[in-house]
Amino acid sequence: MAEYKRPTTAEEFEENFAQKKPLMNQTQAYYESSRCLFCYDAPCIQACPTGIDIPLFIKQINTGNTTGAAATIFDANWLGNACGKICPTETLCEGACVYNHQEVPPIQIGRLQNYATDAAIKAETKLFEAGADNGKKVAMIGSGPASLACACELRTMGYQVDIFEAKDKPSGLTVYGIAPYKITNEEVLDEVAYLQNQLGFNIHYKQKIESAEQIKKLESDYDAIFLGVGLGATRELGLPGEDLPGVEGAVEFIEELRMKHHEITVPNMVVVIGGGNTAMDAASEAARMGAEVTFLAYRRAKEDMGAYDFEYKLAVSSGAKGLFNVTPLEIVGDAKATGVKFICTEEKDGKLQNVEGSEFVVDCDLVIKGTGQAKQKDFLSKIEGLELDDRSKIKVNLETYQCSNPMYFAGGDAVNGGAEVVNAAFEGKRAALGIHQWINQ
Repeated sequence: MAEYKRPTTAEEFEENFAQKKPLMNQTQAYYESSRCLFCYDAPCIQACPTGIDIPLFIKQINTGNTTGAAATIFDANWLGNACGKICPTETLCEGACVYNHQEVPPIQIGRLQNYATDAAIKAETKLFEAGADNGKKVAMIGSGPASLACACELRTMGYQVDIFEAKDKPSGLTVYGIAPYKITNEEVLDEVAYLQNQLGFNIHYKQKIESAEQIKKLESDYDAIFLGVGLGATRELGLPGEDLPGVEGAVEFIEELRMKHHEITVPNMVVVIGGGNTAMDAASEAARMGAEVTFLAYRRAKEDMGAYDFEYKLAVSSGAKGLFNVTPLEIVGDAKATGVKFICTEEKDGKLQNVEGSEFVVDCDLVIKGTGQAKQKDFLSKIEGLELDDRSKIKVNLETYQCSNPMYFAGGDAVNGGAEVVNAAFEGKRAALGIHQWINQ
């Protein structure tokens, strides 16, 4: 029996995907902000990749200065509203809160952050403005969080910024790849529009940069180029039957769900392969879309999963069931996928081994591969002098985020291999400072 009824209307979809961190009202924000102890060493700040002055903005909320709180947040993190909702605060700022040592719930920092920034966005509060035009131009490939943060920072210094985006919406995986119960499409797009209206960077949609000729044109037209290309499609497993209908990548599954909501239909029996956070999201989403049975299959033990523990618990609470120490051998089916053949695994002498004779088949109507994304090696190899590491990530100077080709700077998943939105926001901002330093040396 499914935990969730299959949604057929927008209202039913919203009910199934109720926000994990709902917006606080004024009273809730006042009482929650009054709990802050304003620790002298502020471990919450140390745990935030962008270094937001968390005690300061909490104090500002508590004293009624919500606008000041929003300014404090955005000044450190240009994606402050989105990060307030989608950051793994349980392991970052809230995980560092001293209340955790007293068996008291930590302060809900993410929700307070979202409360302040949401108020500024809805009121269209003017917090920042573009700097005087300095005559320099910077191009950005991809409009994900790293590019947006870089663009905002550069605009405050007077650079013209043109972002080239292959799709028809901005913000990369923030709008296309984050589970709907973490943030809505409207919230993502409203934040981008808010920043764009204040700072005036340009986004050119459906402008995919993919050829050497296009790259050369950008190099001749701009003073610097930022690479915010992220990662590619879901990585192939190399299994027999992988190309059958009814087999898709988790990233692609989540994107379709984010764009179409209740208009898509998820079948009754689903198997999600993988142990990362994206696999957890896909499993939770399949269950919330009315799948009767959703299996999360991982080749090692539960405690070895790469996913955060709270993400796994969320998937299970949605109705997903864990299947551990199993590795897929093939996708079963003729005209379409009808199941996955697994073999049990065990660890011996620190190595994972298959258990001979333990094969079994799990019947299903949909197989979702939550096994990571491929890198953008083919595209990046077209840029002269751009060095990649042995995992096809872009090599950068971690102080300036400048690439081996000095005209290029980079940040986000193409550099870090797949981290959080907040990490991309940090890297994009640092890259902007690196660009400014390089152009004006």
